[in-house]
Amino acid sequence: MIEYLGLLLDAVVSGILIGGFYAAMAIGISIAFGMLGISNIAHPAFILLGSFLAYVLNSRFNLDPILVGLIFLVPFYFLGTALYSGYEAVFERRGSELIRGLAFFFGLLFITEVGLQIAFGVDYRLVEAPYIGPSYNIGPVSLPMRMCVPFVTSILLLLAAHVFFSRTFTGRAIMAVAQDRFALQLMGAAPVRIKRIAFGLSTATAALAGALLIILQPVEPSMARDFIGRVFAICVLGGMGSLSGTLIAAIVVAIAESITANIYGPSWSPAVAFGLLLITLVVKPSGLMGRT
Repeated sequence: MIEYLGLLLDAVVSGILIGGFYAAMAIGISIAFGMLGISNIAHPAFILLGSFLAYVLNSRFNLDPILVGLIFLVPFYFLGTALYSGYEAVFERRGSELIRGLAFFFGLLFITEVGLQIAFGVDYRLVEAPYIGPSYNIGPVSLPMRMCVPFVTSILLLLAAHVFFSRTFTGRAIMAVAQDRFALQLMGAAPVRIKRIAFGLSTATAALAGALLIILQPVEPSMARDFIGRVFAICVLGGMGSLSGTLIAAIVVAIAESITANIYGPSWSPAVAFGLLLITLVVKPSGLMGRT
């Protein structure tokens, strides 16, 4: 019995640590989909792009993966603003963003994946850092540093996003643009410019999330598709556009996956996110922290 409780506690702690990383992955979706209504299913591919950039600079110049993720925040931001400018001109302005816009991001997802396969092949790639190997034990609980460091980094990323969205004019304008576009214009803000900034920030988070991913596990180009359903489920489960809800939902999903993997095997864990999502939509359609 004690051994079983120890395994359960270890699974819960592992779920919490992985949940922090899930939140880092999902924050970009919470901004793009939750606040702007843009179904950017290519976001996980941008995360993989961030992972491979971290791999290249780590293997060639021995740069820390997290440092690489921070360095590429700015280039990814401008990549996002450029993508939104094209998306807005071709789809939003013509009122065809729902279906054709979704197809656009599908195409972007596969183009990015194929590009990574051409550049790196289909082999798994990994990085080296002083904190990837060590692990500390507190009773029956194991605390691998390769999980603790991404967790702390993810929490800092969420805190920075929370401060930006709650304390700055641009952040509050981003949160308002999906609710009342006309009122935002009366405040002297241009909705298209605000959405461009928001989508740039959404894409920028993928650079750091990608660096955290390759710290946690080796990566290969086709992995992006495995994360699409999970990040959208976390976004909806937490409440559309809620950063605190994103963190809570990410931890809940990760703990449920961890316990399921320990009891029934890893093959069952991918269904957990969707099962929790369906239950939440029945009980509380607005999500855990969404507005009713």
